[in-house]
Amino acid sequence: MAGLFISLEGVEGAGKTTLIQKMVAYFGRCGKEVLLTREPGGSELGKKLRGIILNAEEKICPTAELLLFLADRAEHTETCITPALAQGKIVLCDRFIDSTVAYQGYGRGMDIDRLNMLNALATNGLKPDLTILLDLDPGIGLARATARNIAQNLTVSEGRFEAEALEFHQKIRTGFLAISRREKRFLVVNAAQDADAVFADVLKALERLLEEKESE
Repeated sequence: MAGLFISLEGVEGAGKTTLIQKMVAYFGRCGKEVLLTREPGGSELGKKLRGIILNAEEKICPTAELLLFLADRAEHTETCITPALAQGKIVLCDRFIDSTVAYQGYGRGMDIDRLNMLNALATNGLKPDLTILLDLDPGIGLARATARNIAQNLTVSEGRFEAEALEFHQKIRTGFLAISRREKRFLVVNAAQDADAVFADVLKALERLLEEKESE
């Protein structure tokens, strides 16, 4: 089977981590080899960049923020994602190109066409086969994410976006939904459901994708 690339997107606290764990278990039962990765931080360079990008105490201008994310993505794609796909693995990535359009485009007000061009440069044109958007009221998601960071002592080290105003996160949700209407690869799932119901909605798409890949 050819490699399969799936990304997960959503506002802060939408439940991506929980869903990814269920997806990894499912693919394991199917006997598939999985690379579980994330942005930022999926490569060795990315781990260093993540410590800068997400730190709540770092003061980063929007352009520098964008370029740091793109540097992370270029290295991640070249050294991790593309090799794994060439080996026929299933790649599950927590955030990818669409987060840049949603956060830096809709959230920060940067030009969408330019962001799409820069994403294509960083990834050599690579896009996921499927993007799962966990759609959730940003107020609920932000409360979840903030509580998680407090519980895990991540408020400073990974809390820069959680510290943004609710209005910013509302723009992010608007952005993700707008992208999903333009891109056929999207599956939009109601993330206000319990975790099992969310996975049940996703499972149908996973089964269909596996069938398509195995028939190629």
